[in-house]
Amino acid sequence: MAQRPVAVLAFVALFAALAYLGLCGALFLQQRSLLYFPQPRSREAAGELLALPIADGPPGSRVLVTVHRRPGLKALLYFGGNAEAVAGQLPLLEAAFPEHALYLMHYRGYGGSSGQPSEAALFADALALFDRVRADHEHITLLGRSLGSGVAVHLAARRPVAGLVLVTPFDSIEAVASSQFPLVPMALLLRDKYRSWADAPRVNAPTLLIAAERDEVIPRANTDALLAHFRPGVASLVVLPVHGHNAVEGSPSYLSLLREFSASRSAL
Repeated sequence: MAQRPVAVLAFVALFAALAYLGLCGALFLQQRSLLYFPQPRSREAAGELLALPIADGPPGSRVLVTVHRRPGLKALLYFGGNAEAVAGQLPLLEAAFPEHALYLMHYRGYGGSSGQPSEAALFADALALFDRVRADHEHITLLGRSLGSGVAVHLAARRPVAGLVLVTPFDSIEAVASSQFPLVPMALLLRDKYRSWADAPRVNAPTLLIAAERDEVIPRANTDALLAHFRPGVASLVVLPVHGHNAVEGSPSYLSLLREFSASRSAL
């Protein structure tokens, strides 16, 4: 009779171990479908399209970029969130950056772009877009939102950008995921880690971070951790009194902040 409780405990422990391994396996296999949510490009979307060839893809593969052309030295590159149809940001960006040509990148698999999204792919495409735009515009500002903040920080650490705006940014996807799954070794499972904290010290451009007071997707602690990795005097943080990851854009102060940052780049 004494052996029965031991057997039950052993069965429970085995079941828990198998369930844990199953969770880890599911997260590993499905991680990119949990991180990226490709959106189609709306037929009503404004702006012309620029097609960037994908160097590491099959012949004819391309990344599409929604463009609003303006003459002059200034341009803005926009990198959106993981479930965003970026062309929808065009009216706001036109109002916020009236002196800048606008380039809004559709990640691989998004908005008619070829391929599948990944950290390496997004980083490579952002660098290619910068180099293409730099041929026409000397002063390039970056705006990255949510997932796009990781792309923008990576790019700003490797190219001479004029300014950097990060909306609801994180220190790393690895850290955000670890807070959501504290018992899972996310550092070992994740392929796409977006370690912005590692690139932040290399950024020289004036940088503005914009966060929500309460963000259910990217905790404020992850934004504060990113801010701490910029060199002194490079970056500043504005916290808007809104609740929700997507509520920042609805704040009356959001457009004003972007306009102020744009105006600060006008002296270039």
